[in-house]
Amino acid sequence: MRDATVHPSGARMRWVELPGADPAVVYVHGLGAMSAPYYAATAAHPLLGGRRSLLVDLLGFGISDRPADFSYTLEAHADTLATALRQAGASRASLIAHSMGGAVAIVLAARHPDIAERLILVDANLDPYPPTPVTPGGSGIASHTEDEFVDHGWREVRDRVGPHWWSTMRLADRRALHRSAVSLAEGTDPTMRELLMALPIPRAYLYPAGEAPASAGDLAAAGVGLLEIPDAGHNVMLDNPEAFARAIAGLLP
Repeated sequence: MRDATVHPSGARMRWVELPGADPAVVYVHGLGAMSAPYYAATAAHPLLGGRRSLLVDLLGFGISDRPADFSYTLEAHADTLATALRQAGASRASLIAHSMGGAVAIVLAARHPDIAERLILVDANLDPYPPTPVTPGGSGIASHTEDEFVDHGWREVRDRVGPHWWSTMRLADRRALHRSAVSLAEGTDPTMRELLMALPIPRAYLYPAGEAPASAGDLAAAGVGLLEIPDAGHNVMLDNPEAFARAIAGLLP
């Protein structure tokens, strides 16, 4: 385990690191998740072994600290992740980022061009969305006010998302979880999609078979590679780990 101080409070971001050759591969989790349980099999896959791999938990999640005076916006997550990667000596990294983590990675690449050499997004959020009504498969966290969620709303979310997602979500700070969900729903300005399309680095978007991202043609025209993963849902790396690892290996230098 490694860590870096990323906030004036002294809060530390932590990650599990597998030693290997640079440039580093950085794995970023989604909302309510953590990186090691989602990406361990991928990072250790024979096709990907030998690369320096950092399985990072964002502030408020997993094994990282939970500062109360942190905004937990996409921009704040991106900035603190960039700070951690600089301290880790992991500039010019390939970022593999799932769901909300994909939105964070896009913002990081736009704000810190020295960090990200390529982006591999996994069913990532590209557009803002209304926090209510709760969409099928969504957590519904942002449908509550922050105080409502901390007081009682988390129980509704727990019962909605089920035991698998809750197994990591329950470890997150509740205010961090809510603030992150609200920022994800609000999106960025320009939007994550617009930022992604304008980036001058190699970019790819992996998605479950039959669930191509909206306006996929525009993404392809902007140079974003689109890869369909069979026999998988939103958690592609868990649902079809072999196909996921092979796709990642084909995209890395």
